[in-house]
Amino acid sequence: MRRRSLLALAPLGLVGACGLVPGDSDRRTVTVWLMKDSASQDFLRRFTERFEHEHTDLRLDIRIQQWTGIGAKVQAALDAGSGHGPDVIEVGNTQVPQYVEGDRLLDLTLESLRWGRSDWLPGLAEPGQQSAHQYGIPWYAANRVVIYRKDLFAKAGLTAPPRTREDWLTATRRIDSGGVQGIYLAGQDWYTLAGFIWDEGGDLASDRDGGGWRGTLDSPAALRGMDFYRRLQALGHGPVGSDEEHPPQAGVFAEGRVAQIVAVPGQARAIVQRNPGLKEKIGFFPVPGRTAHHPGAVFTGGSDLVVPNNTRERDGAVAVVAALTGATWDTDLARTMNYVPNRKSLAKAVAGEDGVAAMAAGAAQGRATPATPQWGAVEADNPIKPYMTKVLTGADPATEARRASRRITDVLNSLG
Repeated sequence: MRRRSLLALAPLGLVGACGLVPGDSDRRTVTVWLMKDSASQDFLRRFTERFEHEHTDLRLDIRIQQWTGIGAKVQAALDAGSGHGPDVIEVGNTQVPQYVEGDRLLDLTLESLRWGRSDWLPGLAEPGQQSAHQYGIPWYAANRVVIYRKDLFAKAGLTAPPRTREDWLTATRRIDSGGVQGIYLAGQDWYTLAGFIWDEGGDLASDRDGGGWRGTLDSPAALRGMDFYRRLQALGHGPVGSDEEHPPQAGVFAEGRVAQIVAVPGQARAIVQRNPGLKEKIGFFPVPGRTAHHPGAVFTGGSDLVVPNNTRERDGAVAVVAALTGATWDTDLARTMNYVPNRKSLAKAVAGEDGVAAMAAGAAQGRATPATPQWGAVEADNPIKPYMTKVLTGADPATEARRASRRITDVLNSLG
């Protein structure tokens, strides 16, 4: 996923080959591209020192990249001659499909089985797969939770966060009075809508019928998801014609008259910066599911690590990926950066931080956008947003869903 900085993190600088012994010229260099704000400088220093101590024939050259323009830069690196590009690259989890094309990524299926693939978060692992082969190895995740006002819940007689979607509606309805919005949910927050659609068993697009990818917003399951979104969105004054960034919902929450928003936990920091009086009043809970047995499905953003096929340091690159995504360093990264670890079994590692713990619980039900290289073009055109606005302003959902689904299909097919 190309992120607008999911969490407020300190900027990083270029990390070179730390911990080398002077004169140790026999080491082979493994070049690693990591994205700005993915890991702290201290984490990368500690990792480099330990890795080079344990792999005396290798040195690390970690180069920090900017998200802006990274797609074209990665494409060029994958097409470069052997040995002229990075050996390991961090990519957004939903970007992996576009890089797989042309046999340009190393197939890491066998390695993934040894590394515990069955325990990985599905929202990170599934976009990294193609035809049952694993190319992207999950590194870390972040996803939406419900950020709420504990004091407003208590004032309404609510002693615990809701665990089912119907209870969520009931609780929100009780709070939505007296000048307080039960929830602020923008009309075009399509990532949140996607979670409700997935919860119902639907999807944004599908290739299951063998006829290629097509939009599926008009399926009965997707329509049920949109109907729940409509009922929830009505319990506040979110603008029906814009998304959660216009205006930024953290700023609206900070004004003090909103009980809930659906956002990554890192937005709580922005809220408190604008309104310090809310610091002790903010809580978090996972987006509720259809039943109390597990949280609702959520879009999982984050990063995978890939190895280009044109690497000259295959074994060294695989060793770096194994170390960074292994339990020890992945847990360290999650604690350092307030991320969700890449494995469901590691959720306990972040249990002490309420926002991250809620995020980790939701991540176990995480999903990603359709795993087709053309999905980026759909997001650029994004017929989902106007579809949502039309439904929220009274248009027939089935009619508008068919129209939006046809547009998604056309965009996918226009790119082959």
